[in-house]
Amino acid sequence: MKRIITLAALVAASLTFSSPALHAETYPARPVRMVVPYAAGGGVDIVARAVGQKMATVLGQPVIVDNKPGASTNIGMEAVAHAQPDGYTIMMASNSLATNASLFPKLGFNPAKDFAPLARVG
Repeated sequence: MKRIITLAALVAASLTFSSPALHAETYPARPVRMVVPYAAGGGVDIVARAVGQKMATVLGQPVIVDNKPGASTNIGMEAVAHAQPDGYTIMMASNSLATNASLFPKLGFNPAKDFAPLARVG
């Protein structure tokens, strides 16, 4: 688990450096927001907080867990899909990312195009 968390932090950092505009700053220069599209206290939230705590230690910046439950996780996922793609907003998702496209005909995001996986946690 420790190896996966470290890998996730390193992948998140490497994604940030792909933008030429961000080469001037060292990642992360500010807190990272981890959106959890579920209510606080559930299984995904507990894992996200453990991963976020370890990421904060590795990255040297706080990782803020932001619970955005509702609409079968679509509220949280849409918030992440519309966030600036700068590596400072990440999401702890589950299988609903794959299934919601077939359950909801009109989503405010494209699950296949608007997200890039960082690591498999569990």
